Amino acid sequence: MAVPIAVLDCDLLLYGRGHRTLDRFKLEDVTDEYLVSTYGFPRQFICYLVDLLGATLSRPTQRSRAISPETQILAALGFYTSGSFQTRMGDAIGISQASMSRCVANVTEALVERASQFIHFPKDEATVQTLKEDFYGLAGMPGVLGVVDCTHVAIKAPNAEDLSYVNRKGLHSLNCLMVCDSRGVLLSAETHWPGSLADCTVLEQAALTSHFETELHKDGWLLGDSSFLLRTWLMTPLHIPETPAEYRYNMAHSATHNVIERTFRTIRSRFRCLDGSKGTLQYSPEKSSHIILACCVLHNISLQHGLDVWSAPATGHMEQSEEEYEQMESVDSEACRVRQELLLTHFS
Repeated sequence: MAVPIAVLDCDLLLYGRGHRTLDRFKLEDVTDEYLVSTYGFPRQFICYLVDLLGATLSRPTQRSRAISPETQILAALGFYTSGSFQTRMGDAIGISQASMSRCVANVTEALVERASQFIHFPKDEATVQTLKEDFYGLAGMPGVLGVVDCTHVAIKAPNAEDLSYVNRKGLHSLNCLMVCDSRGVLLSAETHWPGSLADCTVLEQAALTSHFETELHKDGWLLGDSSFLLRTWLMTPLHIPETPAEYRYNMAHSATHNVIERTFRTIRSRFRCLDGSKGTLQYSPEKSSHIILACCVLHNISLQHGLDVWSAPATGHMEQSEEEYEQMESVDSEACRVRQELLLTHFS
């Protein structure tokens, strides 16, 4: 006699149909304080994400209890901001750990699909001019279109043979190249580079370099630290300043470039899955890269919603650039001329 086989829903097995989930009551039923403490963001922000991602997250499913976009977003935000799939997070929204993982994957891909919508350089002249003026207001450095730097995010070892992700500290990581404006808004984010690559190598191979050398404005530049080579579109500090003008240039450069270091700290504070306190990202390099990029998208959206980039406390370990103290010497004579002209015109 054949025995019928029942396909059981794991969430139904764990919680039963009477379990109270956020699929069964509205966000308005809980306080903003609860949402911020549990998921990292207030109601208005979460509702915006539901509107933004809802259609993508409502794909047809064969499951008897499809998880709503709202619950998927809450699950993903809970992971991004806590770095944990702990049972208490699943209990809060009434889904299993396996379902939590699927929700994070779905929301991550939906955010990555929209990365270019939220992370990009301004294109119209008026916005570019405002960008420069805002930077100039920080420390008197003219012509700045953005500040660039790299930061490492720890990941699990892909496999024993692959050493390309082992950084100088002997840890597996992704080396992420980012550019931000004076408020900490990300203008570019390349999160997929193997941790073994030096910062200058990442920049040399990055889409950012091609973008600046072929498309972007010729009357401005990025600011990068001494781990990068001087270019006509990338101003770096002087290795050994000697004149008062050179000291003033280096001081203005440092004060302006500090914006991206503060931005890195804020992103890690807000998205604890990246800060290393919960361990490494337990995903393949590709999936880890997508999670980092999804957090970058959320970072920019949060600024659009008035969630101050500097408001989050600076908690967690900040992984500094691997080449932070390595001085790079440029052989680009035209770049040296541009920097010297900048020194004479604005800092003498």
